[in-house]
Amino acid sequence: MLIEKNLQARDSVPCRMSHPQESPRAFPRFEVEASVDYTGTEILLNHHIQNLSLGGLCIQTDAVEDVGTIVDLVINFRELDTSITARGEVVWANKEEPMDMGIRFVELDSERKETLRKYLNLPRE
Repeated sequence: MLIEKNLQARDSVPCRMSHPQESPRAFPRFEVEASVDYTGTEILLNHHIQNLSLGGLCIQTDAVEDVGTIVDLVINFRELDTSITARGEVVWANKEEPMDMGIRFVELDSERKETLRKYLNLPRE
């Protein structure tokens, strides 16, 4: 069963569950077993995605980009034996341990969004 996680995304706050009284997100976040390669100021390969939604993702990384940086992403879905490319914008960054950042998709066409939706709807333990 896929467990929905409504996660908070603010500067200096790691990807974690939000409190019920906080405003809801446009898209629910899910803990997943997927990885991402991304290019910003550096090229970084095979980073674990902490959580994912139709609107964006959160990753833990030692190479946190500045807020506003545009990054190119390749999201790898092992269960589907496929990957998608996307462009995103860093919307928050935590530069203290454990360093992580939230990325909002800015260019995601309907075909890629459908692959992402299919992945998010897979049954999980």
